[in-house]
Amino acid sequence: MYKDKIEEYFNIHKDEMINDIFKLIKIRSDKGEAKDGMPFGEGPAKVLEEALSMAASMGFVTKNYENYVGAVDFNEKEKALDILAHLDVVPVSDEWTVTKPFEPIIKDGRLYGRGASDDKGPAVTALYAMKAVKDLNIPLNKNVRLILGTDEECGSSDIKYYYNREEEAPMTFSPDADFPLINVEKGSFKPEFRAEFEEDKKLPRIVSVNSGVKVNVIPDRASAVIEGISYNELLGYCERKFLPLGITYKITEEDNKCVINIRGTGAHAAYPESGNNALTAMLELLCEMPFAESEGFKRLCAVNKLFPHGDYKGKAIGVNISDEVSGELTLSFTIFEYNMTSLKGTFDCRAPLCATNENLRDVVAKNLKDNGIILEPCEVLPGHHVDENSEFVQTLLSCYEKYSGQKGECLAIGGGTYVHNLKNGVAFGCTMPGTDNNMHGDDEFAVVDELILSAKIFTEAIIQLCS
Repeated sequence: MYKDKIEEYFNIHKDEMINDIFKLIKIRSDKGEAKDGMPFGEGPAKVLEEALSMAASMGFVTKNYENYVGAVDFNEKEKALDILAHLDVVPVSDEWTVTKPFEPIIKDGRLYGRGASDDKGPAVTALYAMKAVKDLNIPLNKNVRLILGTDEECGSSDIKYYYNREEEAPMTFSPDADFPLINVEKGSFKPEFRAEFEEDKKLPRIVSVNSGVKVNVIPDRASAVIEGISYNELLGYCERKFLPLGITYKITEEDNKCVINIRGTGAHAAYPESGNNALTAMLELLCEMPFAESEGFKRLCAVNKLFPHGDYKGKAIGVNISDEVSGELTLSFTIFEYNMTSLKGTFDCRAPLCATNENLRDVVAKNLKDNGIILEPCEVLPGHHVDENSEFVQTLLSCYEKYSGQKGECLAIGGGTYVHNLKNGVAFGCTMPGTDNNMHGDDEFAVVDELILSAKIFTEAIIQLCS
């Protein structure tokens, strides 16, 4: 009914929308030191002020929730739809090549800058969808509220603050992910384990092992210090083990010990099959070498047995569970420290909807305990699921199909989005299938045509869900 008007509107207002995205990108808004009235630092507070001022200039009523969250309301009627976006960004490096992170440009149809795709571009896109409905004088019987958070990248304490004060809308979508629509997000289990033992000075022995920096990142590097095995012997072991695995290695000699440094391929823990885990490769090597018997070496070999290289489904530790809705469990061993008297480690498990403390946590705890290793107190955090057959989801998919010309379907992911803890929340846009926009990386970008397409889809969704 309104498609031609919506198409024409964004043909006219395209440049205006892009310029407003530029305004927000120019404000550096990664998390800073908390100050009075600025819970996440000056940058997030400043960008929120600018975004709310932008919305107010369009004629919308705005509210600032103590610089945790801002809200933009279409009208004063009963609330039907929340659109949940965020204005904070991840930190930047100095290795950007197309432009500087906070100096946005358009090149070859791409809008470059930190936040272009995550999530300032989508936030402004949603605001312009509301503006389109308003400017086209399309009547709404219910309210749509745009919620602008400022701490999504560092734990979403902003949204917790907001929902302690406001009720959820009957429907919520977040333009902070991918099209067509994400309605299933796996649960999370990221525990720590440890073991202690007496130092054994018999040679040869492992002095230390270290790998991993973040629980949700497949480690691309690992190091081990070895005593009592010669450089040439180690060279042979490394060549036989690492070359077939595609792992590079370097051995050096220091203080009558040898240090092995290896390099695999890093990846996000939600997609472990795309990496080559240096940690598990190192443990596999060490456990095939002739070290003297000791409690420490015995525990290290138990860790290797339970988290073997290439096992991303939790089979060895007995938790390879799955269900039809959310798929298979994934498990990535990501952080490990070993010395002559103790070891500790952490893994990142993305758990299907069927996972519970009983069939996941307790199984892991038993298999670790049977090998003299203790699982620290922890809980399985549940997954998220919105019925794909609901009127809400089907309406969003129909809007996507209407403007994109592509088939709308629901997706299940291993990661969590901004709506993970909302009863009827889904992730919807703004990235089209097949686009890799370097989110969180150098030279982050959004495809300009995808932003415009998203604005049209969101406008249609607002009309259908709030009329």
